[in-house]
Amino acid sequence: MFATARRVCGPAILAPSSGAFANEKCYKAGMSGHNRWSKIKHKKEASDSKKSKLWTKVIKEITISARLGGGDINGNPRLRSAVDKARGQNMPNDTIDRAIKKGTGDLEGVNYEEFTYEVFGPGGVAILAEIMTDNRNRTTGEIRNLLTKANGNLAGSGSVAWMFKKQGVIVYEKAQVDENKLTDAAIELGADDVRAEDDVFTVTTEPKEFERIRDGLKKAGMPDPASAEVTMVPQNKTHLAGKEAESALKLLDILEDHDDVQNVYSNLDVDEATLANMS
Repeated sequence: MFATARRVCGPAILAPSSGAFANEKCYKAGMSGHNRWSKIKHKKEASDSKKSKLWTKVIKEITISARLGGGDINGNPRLRSAVDKARGQNMPNDTIDRAIKKGTGDLEGVNYEEFTYEVFGPGGVAILAEIMTDNRNRTTGEIRNLLTKANGNLAGSGSVAWMFKKQGVIVYEKAQVDENKLTDAAIELGADDVRAEDDVFTVTTEPKEFERIRDGLKKAGMPDPASAEVTMVPQNKTHLAGKEAESALKLLDILEDHDDVQNVYSNLDVDEATLANMS
């Protein structure tokens, strides 16, 4: 399965000793933009103001997950993932429990509606914005106004979504793991791919296999990953530079900052220098 990964710049060479791709330049482009954008998001989330917003969004996710699939984390994968994220943000257990009870109806709570906006940003960048709101009309008006000011446009249904694939993504710092051991363990567990990208190794999985493979890698002796999530991964990239790249990054940041936007995904690819300037 590793030998047939999408090739972006010519033939990939499968190294016989490890099962990993030897031609790093060829496969490195696959998700590197995704990981660079993830880095800057994690840096922003570390600030106190961003952390408060993140807590609010995670609580929403816990509540609606419990409403849709019940309050048992062992029988509700989406809820288990939300609770894992909450614990990763050091959210107190009583806060998590209250959010679950609001979802199951044991406590009075807010009814949220979920939907996704498909957006074209500066330079034709494709963006998915997942919304969770208690007032669709209010949120729609606010997002339209935001896009108008930031050179973005709402796209028709399906015109952006096809560019993304839902996948589990498990990221390890290169300095923390042995590439051969990680690759062998990932193959054994049935992961879709292992890639070397910048200063990290990225393991991708089918969404339904994400938790099993993440936990299996831990049991195989891998350290805690730098990040692990089920996310929407772009299947092609739009590379921007200069002012266009800055405009696109500002739009993504504004969307991320909106209270009713749970997640933002983009196929934007920019250089490290541009991200550094924006951070």
